[in-house]
Amino acid sequence: MSHLLVLAPAQLLYSVLLPPADPGLKCCPVPSTFHSASRMALQDVCKWQAPDTQGPSVHLPQAGGWAVPRGCDPQTFLETYGPRLAHGTTTLAFRFRHGVIAAADTRSSCGSYVACPASRKVIPVHRHLLGTTSGTSADCVTWYRVLRRELRLRELREGKLPSVAGAAKLLSSMMSRYRGLDLCVATALCGWDHSGPALFYVYSDGTCLQGDIFSVGSGSPYAYGVLDSSYHYDMTVQEAYTLARCAVTHATHRDAYSGGSVDLFHVRESGWEYVSRGDAYALYMELQTARGLEQELEAKASEVLPEPATPQDAQGGGELLVEPEEVTPEDGRVMAKTEAM
Repeated sequence: MSHLLVLAPAQLLYSVLLPPADPGLKCCPVPSTFHSASRMALQDVCKWQAPDTQGPSVHLPQAGGWAVPRGCDPQTFLETYGPRLAHGTTTLAFRFRHGVIAAADTRSSCGSYVACPASRKVIPVHRHLLGTTSGTSADCVTWYRVLRRELRLRELREGKLPSVAGAAKLLSSMMSRYRGLDLCVATALCGWDHSGPALFYVYSDGTCLQGDIFSVGSGSPYAYGVLDSSYHYDMTVQEAYTLARCAVTHATHRDAYSGGSVDLFHVRESGWEYVSRGDAYALYMELQTARGLEQELEAKASEVLPEPATPQDAQGGGELLVEPEEVTPEDGRVMAKTEAM
């Protein structure tokens, strides 16, 4: 007769065979050197099978259960688009007198397949800090959870939240340990601390930069073109909202991997505020309509205004008056010689 021991909470215990006459059970942790032998004993006595750690997890769905486009074979889809799925986005953030503006599109793409048209790419960390996400969605969400936990622990230990610069340095130092392991996180941390509005760019290789304007993603070149043409630090709040919407909207129009809607956030001294979410195509059509109206008004204004007066009109008659030049004796001899020739 054999008895099966229970598992201790801190140490893994294996079954120990005891004689039936033994009055009690003794629990002893099995050393690591006997791990293989114990596993073989369990397989032989208890008919227990060790889990296959090399294969896919048993908690994952089978091949037919993956969320792939309707009508596509999962194996063919993964062979075509995987294992490195191309992804793109448009996120931006800029600092101005009244805080920090963060804006992003909502399309999550895997190559030419739109995985989610309404994802959230601006993630709040705490009341005075949020960040844009670009790269692999799972990596971004995971590391923002880690950052939120670490900042909360520091707040409990020190009695106050770290500055935006401290949070950016903490995130970059944590991710730099995984350099070269296909971690893809590019974020702009937007916040307000004791020094005022602050903006930092952090990348998964440990890069940490401070600046006034950052745009990340495949649509960032188009967004930078709009931002560089109209940005200035002393903008009003409405001008900042309009600039952010225009930049993301134009990027979604030119970049195939960006689209969906435009999310807009504003970080103030009192905390961050979710301003709006608007359809990117509708915003682009509104911008085009407004531009057409401006061009029509400029054309009408140029027709109504009289043409500026010219020196000829000031003299009257519209003809150019030339004063007679004084002829010298030498000029007369040259003219006579020319006529004789």
